Amino acid sequence: MNADNSYEGIKKRNLSKELDRLIGCISAEDIVPKLLLHSCCAPCSSYVIEYLSQYFAITVFYYNPNISEREEYTKRVEEQKRFISEFPAKNKVNFIEGDYEPDVYYAAVKGFEKCPEGGDRCFICYRMRLEAAAELAARMGTFDYFTTTLSISPLKNSAMLNSIGYELGKKYGVPYLLSDFKKKEGYKRSVELSSEYNLYRQNYCGCIFSKTNK
Repeated sequence: MNADNSYEGIKKRNLSKELDRLIGCISAEDIVPKLLLHSCCAPCSSYVIEYLSQYFAITVFYYNPNISEREEYTKRVEEQKRFISEFPAKNKVNFIEGDYEPDVYYAAVKGFEKCPEGGDRCFICYRMRLEAAAELAARMGTFDYFTTTLSISPLKNSAMLNSIGYELGKKYGVPYLLSDFKKKEGYKRSVELSSEYNLYRQNYCGCIFSKTNK
């Protein structure tokens, strides 16, 4: 039976267990698939990299045009690169920085400025970042999967992230790695790793709307 990859279908599934089963198959075949991992920030990526770098050759893709201030953006980029350089990953982790283009973000969310946090404006932002990752993965032609760190946050709608990711994976021909990284205390582990590596841990997602509502 084919899995239901709609938003409502994904809400009913245990994606953490599904990912564990996939990793079990990967380990049994003794292969190391290539994964393009969209990252929102170093703290959120910390546990995801710790977990997935045991099984995948990861390239972190940092694309976050929602960040409203250049200084904040630069600080987060540098922390991301520092964590990658300092973390002893089993498989080497590479890094690609996307363009910083806040004007593109503001154009995309025009008319949704008054939406509450976690609503339609955020879903537009999810899609923008995931589509950039899917397009890059397809253009480079070397990746077996793509996914995002965003589901590690308790404030992000993981079912929506995964339904968008699955849709874009079909569109661009690169499978989306269905996942919910907040499970199995992933968020708690990211807090621990952030403390261990003294990572800058911001208290808002990056956009001006979350900043004014924090």
